[in-house]
Amino acid sequence: MANHRKIQDNDRAYNLLRYYVDFALKLSYRNIRYVGLEKVPQDGSVIYAPNHTNALMDALVILAMDRKPKVFVARADIFRRPLLAKIFTFLKIMPIMRIRDGFDEVKKNNQTIEKAVDVLRDKVPFCIFPEGQHQAKYSSLPLSKGIFRIAFQAQELMTDVPLYIVPVGLRYGSFFRFRSTVRVEVGEPINVGEFIGEHSEITTQEQINLMRDMLAERMRQSIFHIPNDEDYDAIYEICAAVVKRQVQQFKYAEDGSRMNRLDAHFKANNFTVQQIAQMRSEEPARAKELLRLGHEASALRKADKISLASVSIKYPILSRVLKTMFLLVALPYCIPVSILTLPIKLLCNFIFTKLKDYAFRNSIRYLVNLLLWPLLMIIYSIVAYVVLPWQWALPVTLLLLPAPIVAHETWRLMRLVGSDVRLLMNKELRRKYSQIKDIVFNEK
Repeated sequence: MANHRKIQDNDRAYNLLRYYVDFALKLSYRNIRYVGLEKVPQDGSVIYAPNHTNALMDALVILAMDRKPKVFVARADIFRRPLLAKIFTFLKIMPIMRIRDGFDEVKKNNQTIEKAVDVLRDKVPFCIFPEGQHQAKYSSLPLSKGIFRIAFQAQELMTDVPLYIVPVGLRYGSFFRFRSTVRVEVGEPINVGEFIGEHSEITTQEQINLMRDMLAERMRQSIFHIPNDEDYDAIYEICAAVVKRQVQQFKYAEDGSRMNRLDAHFKANNFTVQQIAQMRSEEPARAKELLRLGHEASALRKADKISLASVSIKYPILSRVLKTMFLLVALPYCIPVSILTLPIKLLCNFIFTKLKDYAFRNSIRYLVNLLLWPLLMIIYSIVAYVVLPWQWALPVTLLLLPAPIVAHETWRLMRLVGSDVRLLMNKELRRKYSQIKDIVFNEK
């Protein structure tokens, strides 16, 4: 009798698909940066604990950290259809019940925990989003206990193998815009066995609560974190308004080398949040005025449909000129490829009308490009070779390969040029940004 196949077992088809999936992911972002990969322990089993802000894209970004296969969990309701269940299992995703599914359903998680422990015993990285649900905000949610139940049970069965929970922070340039940026920072791992040994005098439940606080803090240290309260939008607006000046403080790393742009923005944003928190404590009246301006600027910008990318660019005039020049030069190529990629855009827009959660938009764009563009390339290539001599058909086919990226970047630049112009014309909004900078930099 053949051995029962485990979800973590090596699969050639899966490994082959990974190359295409990872490649498509890289094309979906203008910049993906991984920080702190050297912190991932190599001497034992690993549970990755990322924050959850961007639906499917979070898992894909974690998967692409290295070439190792990883096993994930996802909410159980998406496994109800047998075909989808088979697809998710092939993709190394296991179901997990949530409290909202009912207490009786949650009891079924014991099977998931047993499988997760088996995955970890085979030293295959396991990933669970401890917040339990996603939110498209630069903030955090309370952590569920599932990850700790898995960790404690696994450690009990693997006394000879170190087990680590590794916090991971995901910071997207935009949750909803395709071809944005993403920064991934690995935090300080928690050695589960050592933690249990150091706190053996307290109960298991108390150990879980203590570890939950520790993990939550280490996750927050790895992300751009704004408290999720009534001033969230104002603080986010203030960070964008001052980032191009704040980032000057973080241009260089400790070794004197020039800091990566995403790293500098990350540090500048968190520094601004800390400044506002300190101002609230020490100068409440000044902080109240700053937050008022932040709320008003946010409302004005959204009403005029101005992108935050227009607010935070370093050289606004030069940027507007270069964008316009690029569009004029590239239009003879961009217009035809934009027309040829219309099926992708139209299908995405149709699916968007069915979505209630905007956070799934980038996931939909990714999947539609992943599946539909190869099919369109086959159709367009056949047409090219039928209509044209092969000497012409070949370069036409090659020119079509990057069409989805070129088309998207064309529309993106057109959108940003319009946004830049609207910001230039909105004197009231620019005045408020100037007032925000005066307060932040103590020039008022």
